[in-house]
Amino acid sequence: MALMVHLKTVAHLRGKGDKIAKVTFRGLSFYSRVAENCEEMAHFNETFRWPIASKLDGNEMLEIQVYNYSKVFSNRLIGTFCMVLQKVAEEGHLELTDTLIDDNNTSIKTNVTIEIRYQPMDGMVGVWSDGDFLDVPDDRDGTFSFETDSLLSGQSHGSGTAGKGVFSAMKLGKIKSSRDDHKKDEPAVLDMEDLDKKAMRLAGMLEPDTISLASVTAVTTDVSNKRSKPDIKMEPSSGRPVDYQISITVIEARQLIGLNMDPVVCVEIGDDKKYTSMKESTNCPYYNEYFVFDFHVPPHVMFDKIIKLSVIHSKNLLRSGTLVGTFKMDVGTVYSQPEHQFYHKWAILSDPDDVTAGCKGYIKCDIAVVGKGDNIKTPHKANETDEDDVEGNLLLPEGIPAERQWARFYVKIFRAEGLPKMNTSIMANVKKAFIGENRDLVDPYVQVHFAGQKGKTSVQKSSYEPIWNEQIIFTELFPPLCKRIKVQIRDSDKVNDVAIGTHFIDLRKISNDGDKGFLPTMGPAWVNMYGSTRQYTLMDEHQDLNDGLGEGVSFRARLLLSVAVEILDTTSPEIISSTEVQVESVSNISESATGKIEEFFLFGSFLEATMIDRKIGDKPISFEITIGNYGNQIDGVSKPSSKKKKKDGENEEEESELIQNSSEDEADEDGDLVSVSSTPPMKPVITDRNYFHLPYFEKKPCIYIKSWWQDQRRRLYNSNMMDKIADKLEEGLNDVQEIIKTEKAFPERRLRGVLEELSVGCSRFVCLANKDVNQAGRTKLDRERLKSCMREMDSMGQQAKQIRTQVKKNTVRDKLKMVQNFLQKLRFLADEPQHSIPDVFIWMMNNNKRIAYARIPSKDILYSIVDEETGKDCGKVKAVFLKLPGKKGFGPAGWTVQAKLELYLWLGLNKQRKDFLCGLPNGFEEIKATKTGPGLHSMPPVGLVYDMKQVFQLRAHMYQARSLFAADSSGLSDPFARVFFSTHSQVTEVLSETLCPTWDQLLVFDDVELFGEASELRDDPPIIVVEIYDQDTVGKAEFIGRTFAKPTIKMCDEHYGPPRFPPQLEYFQIYRGNCTAGELLAAFELLQIGQGGRVDLPPLEGPTDSERGPILPVPLGIRPVLSRYRIEVLFWGLRDLKRINLAQVDRPRVDIECAGRGVQSALIQNYKKNPNFSTLVKWFEVDLPENELLHPPLNIRVVDCRAFGRYILVGSHAVSSLRRFIYSAPDKTSNNWATPRSSPSDIVVNMDGDPPVRKMDTVVKLDAVSFSLKSDKDKKKKKKKKKGGMEEEDEPDESVLDWWSKYFASIETLKEILRAQEAAQAEAEEREDIEIAAETAGSKTKERGKEKKNSKDKRKGQAADGSERRPVKAKVDELVVYNKELESEYGNFEDWLHTFNLYRGKAGDDDEHALDDDRIVGRFKGSLCIYKLPVSEEITREAGFDPNMGMFQSIPHNDPVNVLVRVYVVRATDLHPADINGKADPYVVIKLGKSEVKDKENYISKQLNPVFGKSFDIEATFPMESMLTVSVYDWDLVGTDDLIGETKIDLENRFYSKFRATCGISSSYSVHGYNSWRDPMKPSQILAKLCKDGKIDGPHYGPGGKVKVANRIFTAPTEIEDENGLKKQTEEHLALTVLNHWEEIPRVGCKLVPEHVETRPLLNLDKPGIEQGRIEMWVDMFPMDMPAPGPAIDISPRKPKSFELRVIIWNTDDVILEDDAFMTGEKMSDIYVRGWLKGQQEDKQDTDVHYHSLTGEGNFNWRFVFPFDYLMAEEKIVISKKESMFSWDETEYKIPPRLTLQVWDADHFSADDFLGAIELDLNRFPRGAKTAKQCTLDMIRNEQDLPTISIFKQKRVKGWWPFIARNENDEMELTGKVEAELHLVTAEEAEKSPVGLGRNEPDPLEKPNRPDTSLMWFLTPLKSIRYFIWHNYRWLILKVLGLILLLLMLGLFLYSIPGYLVKKMLGA
Repeated sequence: MALMVHLKTVAHLRGKGDKIAKVTFRGLSFYSRVAENCEEMAHFNETFRWPIASKLDGNEMLEIQVYNYSKVFSNRLIGTFCMVLQKVAEEGHLELTDTLIDDNNTSIKTNVTIEIRYQPMDGMVGVWSDGDFLDVPDDRDGTFSFETDSLLSGQSHGSGTAGKGVFSAMKLGKIKSSRDDHKKDEPAVLDMEDLDKKAMRLAGMLEPDTISLASVTAVTTDVSNKRSKPDIKMEPSSGRPVDYQISITVIEARQLIGLNMDPVVCVEIGDDKKYTSMKESTNCPYYNEYFVFDFHVPPHVMFDKIIKLSVIHSKNLLRSGTLVGTFKMDVGTVYSQPEHQFYHKWAILSDPDDVTAGCKGYIKCDIAVVGKGDNIKTPHKANETDEDDVEGNLLLPEGIPAERQWARFYVKIFRAEGLPKMNTSIMANVKKAFIGENRDLVDPYVQVHFAGQKGKTSVQKSSYEPIWNEQIIFTELFPPLCKRIKVQIRDSDKVNDVAIGTHFIDLRKISNDGDKGFLPTMGPAWVNMYGSTRQYTLMDEHQDLNDGLGEGVSFRARLLLSVAVEILDTTSPEIISSTEVQVESVSNISESATGKIEEFFLFGSFLEATMIDRKIGDKPISFEITIGNYGNQIDGVSKPSSKKKKKDGENEEEESELIQNSSEDEADEDGDLVSVSSTPPMKPVITDRNYFHLPYFEKKPCIYIKSWWQDQRRRLYNSNMMDKIADKLEEGLNDVQEIIKTEKAFPERRLRGVLEELSVGCSRFVCLANKDVNQAGRTKLDRERLKSCMREMDSMGQQAKQIRTQVKKNTVRDKLKMVQNFLQKLRFLADEPQHSIPDVFIWMMNNNKRIAYARIPSKDILYSIVDEETGKDCGKVKAVFLKLPGKKGFGPAGWTVQAKLELYLWLGLNKQRKDFLCGLPNGFEEIKATKTGPGLHSMPPVGLVYDMKQVFQLRAHMYQARSLFAADSSGLSDPFARVFFSTHSQVTEVLSETLCPTWDQLLVFDDVELFGEASELRDDPPIIVVEIYDQDTVGKAEFIGRTFAKPTIKMCDEHYGPPRFPPQLEYFQIYRGNCTAGELLAAFELLQIGQGGRVDLPPLEGPTDSERGPILPVPLGIRPVLSRYRIEVLFWGLRDLKRINLAQVDRPRVDIECAGRGVQSALIQNYKKNPNFSTLVKWFEVDLPENELLHPPLNIRVVDCRAFGRYILVGSHAVSSLRRFIYSAPDKTSNNWATPRSSPSDIVVNMDGDPPVRKMDTVVKLDAVSFSLKSDKDKKKKKKKKKGGMEEEDEPDESVLDWWSKYFASIETLKEILRAQEAAQAEAEEREDIEIAAETAGSKTKERGKEKKNSKDKRKGQAADGSERRPVKAKVDELVVYNKELESEYGNFEDWLHTFNLYRGKAGDDDEHALDDDRIVGRFKGSLCIYKLPVSEEITREAGFDPNMGMFQSIPHNDPVNVLVRVYVVRATDLHPADINGKADPYVVIKLGKSEVKDKENYISKQLNPVFGKSFDIEATFPMESMLTVSVYDWDLVGTDDLIGETKIDLENRFYSKFRATCGISSSYSVHGYNSWRDPMKPSQILAKLCKDGKIDGPHYGPGGKVKVANRIFTAPTEIEDENGLKKQTEEHLALTVLNHWEEIPRVGCKLVPEHVETRPLLNLDKPGIEQGRIEMWVDMFPMDMPAPGPAIDISPRKPKSFELRVIIWNTDDVILEDDAFMTGEKMSDIYVRGWLKGQQEDKQDTDVHYHSLTGEGNFNWRFVFPFDYLMAEEKIVISKKESMFSWDETEYKIPPRLTLQVWDADHFSADDFLGAIELDLNRFPRGAKTAKQCTLDMIRNEQDLPTISIFKQKRVKGWWPFIARNENDEMELTGKVEAELHLVTAEEAEKSPVGLGRNEPDPLEKPNRPDTSLMWFLTPLKSIRYFIWHNYRWLILKVLGLILLLLMLGLFLYSIPGYLVKKMLGA
């Protein structure tokens, strides 16, 4: 299915010249060849073919553009022809001649004749003939291009805009029309083959001097249909140990379940445990303790470790305590958070032993994980207010619900196969001799780790194919915060068990948390395990590989398992409540459950084996390929001893058995294919001093293996499709980044092209993926994954279309970021969690030993008849580099290539085998195995013989390299390059002592023989490997790095000329392991030598340089065009030079060199006395390339001149990019650039814009400056308003305000600004998301988006209300708090003085070159300026131009200057603990030059967040003493003090900077009070000086508070109040206003440094790259020749104020009754109340006991008195106490002021019972109820909604508060009420009116009126009987008495009746 366009002629051209045409369809362009010297008519006569995958739409366009071709300039567009393909779509064929239109859409005479054919496809997609896509379009020389025209084309695309416009409009229309059913219109899918032509033709139309850094992509691009790209990075990075530091702060816990507990928090990571101190009798303890754990392990081991927080009740030395609850999370989850941390979040505790219980409480903590080189930005620590909202700040990653449910994770382990021997055969033979039976040498069991728990199956004794059928059940909260399940097969052994293989299951890949998501599920599926080689040795050096560290080098076993998750219903009664791991047996699963077993066929051919490391020795070498255990001859199959009769499919032991049957002649077609898995051994031949090669020449050995696996190809196919889309996308994105980086035109077009490809790819995936749905062995995961991948890909395709329409020139970068997210998502989706076919291993064998290996994923070489599904390397030649196994491959050994293979691989079903050779380069005959019998023709070949041979000459133009790795101890290298091509190698000359060698050398390789067809070689040259070495005088050359290149090829029948020749120089990235080690600038061409021999080749110029001997230079057409430049160098000085060879540097000099020219500085005569240069500016002229990207690096070298004319290199620095130093003349026309306007009138800059009301609200102003331009007028207005009844706090009294008020106000502002920025950013992102989603998915998502937005607005609304509710912020003058170093805000203060680090010594080979700091031996200060000659006269004519200074006019002189340096240290935060107790005793040390100030006696005991509040004055002389070091040390009683961390500040750059960093400019001017001006120069003097230095007009002060500077007018108030309150006139406010807006002044304006506090990280050399804490400080500098500054501001820490809190407990009511009365069983309680202030539990106070309260009422009239020290600003109580008996001194704690009251029941003999408690935060607690009735639980429950009061404002409060406790079900219940009165007095007031404790003097309280029952019943028994018995039982008693009387009467009656009767009867 294709569209063909035959471009015949273009006629009626004007003018003579070369023409070229470009034909574009569906965003894919082809170039025609160049038609040379055409006058009237250009005959092109070329056919272009687009294979297309979707129906041709009638609206689609074909576009033809005709250009005038130029070799030098960009091509100029003549005209464009656009046509809608409607007719073609209907009829399929069309011929026409039509005119072109020019830029203005008018038609011109020129016409074009074309013929179009369209072959539609019958039926739907998917019925191609196999060969359909192998057709290469017939455009021999056409240059290929994308929507952008190729990357490299230097054309100006100003052309064709009109045509493009039409084109895109049509496309837009098309997309919109297909909205209803996008399936109808699948946009074109470009076939891979065509795209692959891209890099080949990249060299398209170039200006002679354009260049691209994209050559890396060019090499690594899939260049064509026969070769696949090599992997450029070599070293395995996964297994390397790295430093990590995990810091955890446990702040407090709340709502712990349990009565009256003594909680301890245990923090556990892996096996390390640390405990907090114990807090007594509280269930909301406050700890604020900091723990640090250091690890040195590989990253994924780190990320799998579990962080476990648990709360333990009453743990002490003797008992372990009871567990309250735990929280678990893996380190990886924390690391994947933004900033790698959770800050002030609440962890929910749950009970692992009781699944049915709910939340057991919360811990508030910070957790941060720092790897090397991460720096963590701590959110600013200020007063914590909003973090008390527990539910809103849970410690959970985003998207995880707060209420996690318990779930069961079932991991079923069925069986395993292919296990290796795990015992030596000697032992086995001994056993066999004794017992007489042959056993399998392995006793396997499976161990599963998940969330810190592990379970294991039973051990299957001696079995290579164990069957377990068991399931391991974990109970864990869902979704779990642990990402991976680790499954390990282990061998049980009496001594120690060892791992056989390990597999990790990533839960994110087997589940989906979307709304249509699914729970984790997997299998039943086989997973393959890889590890060390299979032969068993007692000490296996690669054992780590079996534990899952690093890349496995051999197949170990495969395991059949499945994973399922079930959410528990915790309410059901039969649930097991414990979370212990359980193991149960499960039933067996059927054979077919994992898929039908199919026979697979793997074929490989070795086309070349070169670069074999010579260390191996010259024994014969062979290569072995294995897949699973198939093909492995040495140690592959371990046969099970009991010969089970196996189904023929599972032939594990095929090796030997097949070989046995093969001799009998019953072979049918290919039933008895004997696998040949290794090449015949061959002796290597020497290539050069480092490498061998194998002499394959025309004979290429082949291997083939048959193997049997479950047919799960569908999984791999889907993976492959996504991988290919991702590769294409990645390549496109690299292109776009290149275009942006090299500042080419139109990156947006290329990005649109990329998005078009992406959306096409996605829709293609959606059509293809949904096949084979009912195949055997499809698991639930397969079905769910397919659904979710289809959904994701569909939406991604839609979004790509969507974004494509939004890509504009100004949005390219943002959209690029979004598309990069797509790339990550694609890579994530493409990774298939259920394996099927194991990976293929290639081993190089020498002497039957395994030397080096390569591992190729089987999916990459898997064949499919559908092209998109085929693996990317299937049926292609791939350059494979072999590496050493395991740890041997780390470091330098891993960078050297062990061997380079050109390898062809094909893997597919045996029945699809017919095509397995079709990808090989043509021109061979097969060699079959020598074997008689029929069926010979179907046997695969064991070798190939090429009868076609082409001879080439390779020319390698090695121009230069830059930024190479420093390989010598001098910090330089002596580099040379070695170029390998096929079996040849050559070297360039060695250039000594440079990191940027310009070799300018042409290497010619004659008679290079390549085998195969000429045309194929033209498209598919082998790659060239370039290795760069450092020559050492002794020993072997040292490896620096390696890069790959592809040559441009010219066949003998082609013309050597544009557009492809001569080739362009390109940059190639040099890699050393995984790190970059520089760039190479070179070009390579491969020229075919025809019949006529070398004579026909383009001639080579002989060596032009007689000095260089026979070295050929790079020819003229290729080397860059040069121009004359002048480089001026400003030499300022040298700093911090270290000793060289133990001798100090005394007379240094700087040599500057660039492109062979250079200049030397003046000699510094005495470095100690004055390290500055005497001559400031020197210059030299040099020829540099016109193209800035090709500018060579500039080298700065410092040498020390010793006696007798010796020079010693001190250090060097290479400036790799000169771009930032290129001088561009200021544009005179736009002198006042700040405002675009026509007339040069004055601009009024209005400062007092806002009405003053706004100033008082908490309106967040992002502009910190406008915050505080306040004046007295405002103040008056404010005061008036207050009278008008606006509720506001009083203006803070000036006398109360101090520097700290200013500081805290500023921090508040900073936090608000950050919050506002976050909100704005979130909103913007959300808006974008919503837009995209809405446009892709229609109205549905819009609704959702709206809801989301509403909820967000609601939240915002609440926040706003919150801020309204807050008291209006009093206006305090503010400063700026930077949460980073000041210099990072101001470009390191390198506005004119740059600092270049000088390096010496070898570069470290750590991953990120993080060790470069150790190599710094000093710093050179100076600058560069580069400009093209001749320079315009205007500059030199300017007034006051000093010709000696060149372009460096008006810079100060560098004579020594004396300065007073005043360092203010405010506080430090998060210090790394230095003592065993997890604390530190920090103090400050300040060093500057020789002076050092130690503040040792003022150390702060046991504090990790010390407030220093100190200023230090030091006198210094610049330049000798300019590096200020501020260190924090830890004080130790014995031994030396340890350094915690230090920070260094370069004062010199600050001092000379135009940002004026000597003394920050405050936001307002006042002469007294906390904000008095601290600079000795007043604002007006500063302003006058700035104007004079910048040569601007001004300042002119005018009437009415105006000032004019340059042409800006500023307004401000003009009055000032002195300390006596008198008003004076002043201009200072005006001047200050200008200074605060200095950046608005034209030409010289820049932001001046405001009054500030900077936050600097503290670093420690022992722990490089990891912050040890941060310090807040600032520095003022005052030159000594100016007036002396005033005294330093007092920033000493605020002293806490002493208060006394008096709490009177009047009464209690409704207290629950606990005891039963002694005699009567009556419920009653003996009540007393206990109270304390948090943190002072030991000072707790109790009332007396109210005995026998029967109603819960108690009367006390009892007073508690709590004295405490309180910091108003921080709202914290300060407590100083000794931590233990042995502590040396007291530790200071800061704790929120919380009063706890508890009610207890007193017992005589047993412990008292706790009944209830209430905790009141004295800053905000609910107002007490007026009566006991109104006092309810709601006062606590709805605390957030009720108005709160602060005792510090109210001073006296009385009311009723509820006591609460939690019952068994964890619900709050009311257990009593207390009437209390709180009275706060200051210490002075307390002294004046003292009170007694309890009811004592002075000011005693009267005795409570208690009922008499309270007296003991045994003292007055009758009374109490009366009370107890009569009260309650009087009716009962009366009834009983009545009854007793009745009974008495009856008794008497019965007693007396007989006598009475007798009397009667006898008549007595």
